[in-house]
Amino acid sequence: MYDLALKNGFVVTDTEVFRSNIYVKDEKIAEISTDDKEARQIFDVNGKYILPGCIDTHCHFRDPGVTQKEDFITGTQAAIAGGVTTVFDMPNTNPSVLSAKDLQWKADYFSKKAYADYGIWGLALGKLNLDELPALCSSGVSAVKFFWGYAINAKTKALIYNYDPKDTDVVLPPGDGEVYELFSEMAKTGKIIAIHAENNELIQTLTDKLKQSGRTDYEALVDSRPALAEALTIQTAALLAKATGAHLHILHLTSKMGVDIIRKAKAEGVHITAETCPQYLFLSSKDYDTVGPIMKVYPVIKHEEDRLALWQGLFDGTVDFMASDHAPHLISEKQGPLFSIPAGMCGVETMLPLMLNEVNRGKITLPFIAKVLAKNAATIYKLKDKGSLTVGKDADMVVVDMQKIDTIENNKLHSKQPLTAFAGREIQGWPIKTFLRGQLVVDNNNIITNAPCGKWIK
Repeated sequence: MYDLALKNGFVVTDTEVFRSNIYVKDEKIAEISTDDKEARQIFDVNGKYILPGCIDTHCHFRDPGVTQKEDFITGTQAAIAGGVTTVFDMPNTNPSVLSAKDLQWKADYFSKKAYADYGIWGLALGKLNLDELPALCSSGVSAVKFFWGYAINAKTKALIYNYDPKDTDVVLPPGDGEVYELFSEMAKTGKIIAIHAENNELIQTLTDKLKQSGRTDYEALVDSRPALAEALTIQTAALLAKATGAHLHILHLTSKMGVDIIRKAKAEGVHITAETCPQYLFLSSKDYDTVGPIMKVYPVIKHEEDRLALWQGLFDGTVDFMASDHAPHLISEKQGPLFSIPAGMCGVETMLPLMLNEVNRGKITLPFIAKVLAKNAATIYKLKDKGSLTVGKDADMVVVDMQKIDTIENNKLHSKQPLTAFAGREIQGWPIKTFLRGQLVVDNNNIITNAPCGKWIK
């Protein structure tokens, strides 16, 4: 007898939608068929759609280090509430993930807190941990991240957006020669090297000029961190990836210029992939007057032409998938002057609903969602048990009600500091049940599992 059955649903893959039942045994999808079979637990989904559990490879859950903003319990609860069953946690926590020893410590730490399955990013600091990368990459790290052009706090490993080169308590950004060595080492490991692509020298120069001008409007923020800053870094990184054979991944892509460079690099055979985020697909600078400082993120949300180019890149495969860049701050921190408040907001819980709404608007299809929110990330990060509703895969499933209409509200989110730029947006299409490896963990926005049940994916 099967452990679980979802009956009378429409199964969504990355290529088709068909009516069927899904049967689960030992946490795996065991059968997909129209045959009526017995199971210990049966859910009649009554014609609703069943999607693969979403994968969010870009989450800052702030744990350990700044758990007043978020922790791994609340962050992964927010994830499963939004239909995300697999998350990757970013490495710039305190302590950060610089070695195989750090990785194992964090995996053990998360094992007592995880409500979703999880991968863990490693952090590259140039020559400071170059020798640690082979062991780190062979110990189960999901990928390695490099903050191009940014200094790092020497004690906390927190990112420093604006630094003084004379400071003694910072790890200064590595030069291009050091980055070449990093890419070469990562090519040997076969793991992805992912970059935050902004040219900080250009940003510092432009920011200083804007401060002197006295401008504090949103366009000033965009002017201080323009598309050129992203494009310069992507271009250099693509050339280094081509020279070394490294698999380069561009995080949170924001600009038309960036899309164009990646499209050209892919055509030339460079091993490059890219993601973008909901904030860049659903917002542009014109929304600031309505949304306000909450929408400040880094890289910044740019112009309408950039937003449209990102959608086109997602449609034609230049942009491979979506991730949230979930990065909460204290609600009080996000209420100051634009240039002073921190960059980041909640995102893991609203990503799928925003996309479901686009299906109802006729812009995209459910198979497209299965591709850009599950299948492609699983393929790129080699998650053999994740990413699709296929026999033998983990039974990570999301039942969605495409008729349900509700409004995104901060007080409905599960994060510790619930604040999103999408508050007040009416959405048609919501996840109503989330299954993690065959276990019902969310039912109508309520976390119903009594204990963390997530596992480390390595």
